[in-house]
Amino acid sequence: MIFLNPIYQQIYALYSTRINHFPLIRLFFYSLDKTIFYFLIFCLLRFGYLRIRRSKTNWSHELLLSGFVIYLLLLFFLTVFRHGYFPWEFRFYWHRSLTEINWHPFVQTLKLTLGKSILDFLYNFWGNIAWFIPWGIFFPLVKKPTPGLGKTILSGMLLSLVIESLQFVLFTGISDIDDVIFNTIGAFVGYLLLKLFQIF
Repeated sequence: MIFLNPIYQQIYALYSTRINHFPLIRLFFYSLDKTIFYFLIFCLLRFGYLRIRRSKTNWSHELLLSGFVIYLLLLFFLTVFRHGYFPWEFRFYWHRSLTEINWHPFVQTLKLTLGKSILDFLYNFWGNIAWFIPWGIFFPLVKKPTPGLGKTILSGMLLSLVIESLQFVLFTGISDIDDVIFNTIGAFVGYLLLKLFQIF
């Protein structure tokens, strides 16, 4: 880690033996550290692009875009690009069989309810929904012309399919149809929350 290692080491020393799911905490710190690094690169590229265009900067749009980029970076680092910091560190596993993908809806999710830890079920169900709520909020705000409910849900589903596909070829997660379903629901919920906020 480049930025968060001192904080992580303190937390590791205090809680690594006390928390059963501490690897999730490490994954979050590692992903957040990479998000900071690549967001800084994005800021430099965006600044250069705006300087070349020499057009008036809409700062409210830039703030929204920055939030959207941070969200996407963190999402991809948590779900896909987990085990490396730089692009050349990733390896593709093209030889994997498609039978390794869970094509049967809700089978694995229901199995998690029978497990010893309810945290696995909560993360799989509510976590997959929650992580795509920001998509349903940010996408209509950033995209021009503003997309409606159908395009927002479809784009959320396509984003989820991209993540599941990359998890499969990079061998960094379990590709599951349930994730696509829950992610799509999350995009739908996010869009509804945006519209409710705009009404009130």
